[in-house]
Amino acid sequence: MALDVLVATRKGFVRLARKGKAWAQAPAAFVGSPVSAFLDDARDGRLYAALRLGHFGVKLHRSEDGGATWTELPAPAFPAAPAAAEPPAGGEKAPAVDMIWTLAAGGAPGELWAGALPAGLFRSIDRGASWSLVESLWNVPERKEWFGGGYDHAGIHSVHADPRDPRRLTIAISSGGVWKSDDAGAAWRHVGKGLRAEYMPPARAYELNVQDPHRLAHCAAAPDVAWCQHHNGMFRSTDGGTTFEEIKGVKPSVFGFAVAAHPRDPLTAWFAPAVKDECRVPVDGKLVVTRTRDGGKSFEAFGDGLPAAGCFDLIYRHALAVDGSGERLVMGSTTGNLWVSEDAGRSWMHVAGHLPPIAQVAFA
Repeated sequence: MALDVLVATRKGFVRLARKGKAWAQAPAAFVGSPVSAFLDDARDGRLYAALRLGHFGVKLHRSEDGGATWTELPAPAFPAAPAAAEPPAGGEKAPAVDMIWTLAAGGAPGELWAGALPAGLFRSIDRGASWSLVESLWNVPERKEWFGGGYDHAGIHSVHADPRDPRRLTIAISSGGVWKSDDAGAAWRHVGKGLRAEYMPPARAYELNVQDPHRLAHCAAAPDVAWCQHHNGMFRSTDGGTTFEEIKGVKPSVFGFAVAAHPRDPLTAWFAPAVKDECRVPVDGKLVVTRTRDGGKSFEAFGDGLPAAGCFDLIYRHALAVDGSGERLVMGSTTGNLWVSEDAGRSWMHVAGHLPPIAQVAFA
């Protein structure tokens, strides 16, 4: 069976395709540039790629031919402060978008969402030709207490529009918890009761605003089921992220960044465990993927085809993905390795081993 994989790396956007048993890599786009996020929009076939160019800022490109050619678009940006305005003494300086962390499709034709670092949510209604900051979220009082979970600033890395009603949004912020809107971002409410932050004093461990969800993944066929890989644990929600139950005792670790939800089975999800905090490497140098098929009551750890010793590969938030069948997965690592599974994660095939660090993967 033919497979087509999209990969965002620190030095370009890569597309690999398999025909028969052989894998071939198409000429890379944006060679040398960090690609922080992409979106393969199934609604119209357009492909979007976000670049994080440091001193040269954030860039956004769109392709209408599968990545053969690209057109630059205006990137999401915070509104400029008035020229004569001076920041108040000790006050917040005018922000700049440091990174587009995620791109997501909305409901209406041409509607897109972008989650950024710092934690701004942006909306486009014209396929990325223009963007506006969702000021209702930016102006919530709680934002003053958000903090970076690895970066200097808090950031939005997970944006989900409910397919039953795309005006219903769920976002996750590191570190600022989980937020929901029922009206396309006009108003927001803080959710995520049950998430626990063990890095906080015990009296504050369950506060919504201090939570560091690393990734939020919804079951496409049952969107009320959401899986959360948190900084210090794994959680599952059956009410769209309003409340969560903690999943405990999973070996080899409950720490990680990535989680993939089965598109049709709300009881099945995959995680990529690691050693937490300053280490961020596989447990005992052995890379595995854990899978539950009973809603988190039990897990299996799969390592067939993955490094069994001496491994330093870490799987980032968006670097584990499952296709619409629920049988094929793709996973990329910080050391530029790429694997594909065609049996729901039980075994893995090494597809590429000399890529730059991988930020995001998906099946085309």
